Amino acid sequence: MKNYSFIIFVFVILFSIIGCKKEYQRPQKYEIDLFANEKKDTVTGYIMSEDEAYGISDMVIASSDISVSDSSSGRGKPIYIYSVNSGDLLFSKRDSAISYPYHFLSNSKLDLKKEKNDSVYVFLEKLRGYKSIAEMKNIKYQWLKGAPVYILDNEKK
Repeated sequence: MKNYSFIIFVFVILFSIIGCKKEYQRPQKYEIDLFANEKKDTVTGYIMSEDEAYGISDMVIASSDISVSDSSSGRGKPIYIYSVNSGDLLFSKRDSAISYPYHFLSNSKLDLKKEKNDSVYVFLEKLRGYKSIAEMKNIKYQWLKGAPVYILDNEKK
């Protein structure tokens, strides 16, 4: 009798250990979208008009010879350093003359047209942050956030 009760006891213990083991089963697809009414992140930021960008900027250059001299992406914000090899200084709050090639920094890649004789306005503001890059590359200005790339009408000039 003791053998039967011992065997039954062992089976109950084994059954409880094996039978109680539960694993989390992750659903493949969630059926309910909890954030359906939320605003999507596809909305673009505010883009200034030409006159508004001209009034806010610290320096405006018209140039057809602009190229990316250096870029960095991966950690943190992407950084693009542009080189203006020649151009006309249209407006400046601080500098009366600039020496070329002139470098400025931008956090976004600018859509610069590569057609012949197409000049663009370069709207710049005083560089904020990036102290080590500014000292190393001798950069004083950055692209004015929210300013678009405008093609210069040569007939106006």
